[in-house]
Amino acid sequence: MRWSKYYIPTLKEAPADAEVTSHRLLVRAGLIRRLTSGIYSYLPMGLRAIAKVENIVREEMNRAGALELLLPAVQPADLWIESGRWEHYGKELLRFRDRHDRYCCLGPTHEEVITDLVRGEVRSYRQLPLTLYQIQTKFRDEIRPRFGLMRGREFIMKDAYSFDADDAGANRSYQAMYEAYKRIFERLALRFRAVEADSGAIGGSFSHEFMVLASTGEDSIVSCTRCDYAANVERAETRPPADKERKTVPAISEALTPDLTTVEQVAEFLKVQAEHIVKTILLEVDGKPLAVLLRGDHELNLIKVKNRLGAASVVLASPEQVREWSGSPVGFAGPVGLQIPLLADYALSSRDGWVCGACKKDAHLLNMSLERDVKPFEFADLRAIAPKDPCPRCGAGLETLRGIEVGHVFKLGLKYSKAMNAVFLDEKGREQWMIMGCYGVGVSRVVAACIEQNHDENGIIFPPPVAPFTVHLVNLDLKSAEVCARVEEIYAFLDAEGLETLLDDRDERAGVKFKDADLTGSPIQLFVGTKGLTRGIVEAKDRRSGAKTELPLDDFVASFRAFKNSVFAGWGLP
Repeated sequence: MRWSKYYIPTLKEAPADAEVTSHRLLVRAGLIRRLTSGIYSYLPMGLRAIAKVENIVREEMNRAGALELLLPAVQPADLWIESGRWEHYGKELLRFRDRHDRYCCLGPTHEEVITDLVRGEVRSYRQLPLTLYQIQTKFRDEIRPRFGLMRGREFIMKDAYSFDADDAGANRSYQAMYEAYKRIFERLALRFRAVEADSGAIGGSFSHEFMVLASTGEDSIVSCTRCDYAANVERAETRPPADKERKTVPAISEALTPDLTTVEQVAEFLKVQAEHIVKTILLEVDGKPLAVLLRGDHELNLIKVKNRLGAASVVLASPEQVREWSGSPVGFAGPVGLQIPLLADYALSSRDGWVCGACKKDAHLLNMSLERDVKPFEFADLRAIAPKDPCPRCGAGLETLRGIEVGHVFKLGLKYSKAMNAVFLDEKGREQWMIMGCYGVGVSRVVAACIEQNHDENGIIFPPPVAPFTVHLVNLDLKSAEVCARVEEIYAFLDAEGLETLLDDRDERAGVKFKDADLTGSPIQLFVGTKGLTRGIVEAKDRRSGAKTELPLDDFVASFRAFKNSVFAGWGLP
């Protein structure tokens, strides 16, 4: 492809609304343009990068036995009402009415549509297992779209759905997709981790997120330094203490703590450590009260509480509710005598003799024993994981990383098939619900995440599998017939090698061409000019390392192939 015949509107400056690196570079390199908030046009270079990702995704989905289809973007409200998500999904679901006054939505995801399709066609266990997928534009009406393609309202996504006759089959389908995702991101030459995750609004029994590692990532993940355990911090497990401190606890007593409502204030006033204080957090769970007990230096994980109870809604109690349920203002609630259900975090099983709120203003209790003074209650994993916590699998240390979610696999179970009566007849002629799985890849987001992971101060550094063009060939002297002839000869050779090449044949200064070559990020750069030809060489540059190599013209084919192989090897590619 010749630059003079292509459309690559590069910019010297980034737009004012670009907050992250990928957004700035996607716009500056001429890959995308903003239409309106959270909605972008994909320009030719951007579409080529997306097509590269789509092709790899499609190949691995097909290899895993999935079948491609295409589902409607507009979905009738009836299906969402049937599944129970019409109200639950929230304002991100763009709802509207058609000319017949029927409610519809613009699809953010397709669980309802695919379930409706399959329940109308699949009747027998002989038709299972079945995995279907599509690559399609989705729309989620984000309240605050930002970061360009990282969190837009309209985006390109691959979503797949599996249907199985039993749990064993569903687990096999899940594992097949999990392995396919690993191959996808390995082939894209991205550094990533598969982490245990919460299923969120999609629902389901368990799931994994695939995170591209980048310092600018929105998500925090913990990763074991010894084994392969990794999890989103929302999901990361904590281990019950192995040992318990054994001691006789004196009788409970009361201490005045005037206007001291925080753990830090109470700890300083009573001369105790924050980890020896129990904080009582009152919650409203599906409209009912609940008290959660945590160590003073730990933080509550609301998602763990929600999953532990199978709740639809978990929110902090209002000051009025705190007073009604505990008899005290905020900051003084405690577990002793509390007449609402109680859950205690595992960490509280390690010792006894705690400081806690006294359920009355300006007072705390000393020497509180959970087993002696608080009944009934249950221990559970309820807190956010802390930096010093051990790996819940092997006990080794954990490290905290930043990641960008680009893929998510869910085992949905019966969530949608049961709600929408997606059934089949088993071997004995009995009706059974299909067991489902759901598997998504944010195709357009992969391109943005790739740039967040691979860039420098000069521009994008595309891995070869994602790059719109593998080779950027620059003609440094359009007025020289010899240079132009040699450029055309090299261009034809690269085409014969099957390498997608962008030939910069513009009548521009060399400095402009050098900057644009770095900005647009092709893995291999070749520069042909009068000075080089005089010396019998073509200059080659590895965009990732910045290393420059002089390729001799009298042995150009062999020397270029060796250079290309070294560039690919640097990405871990054959």
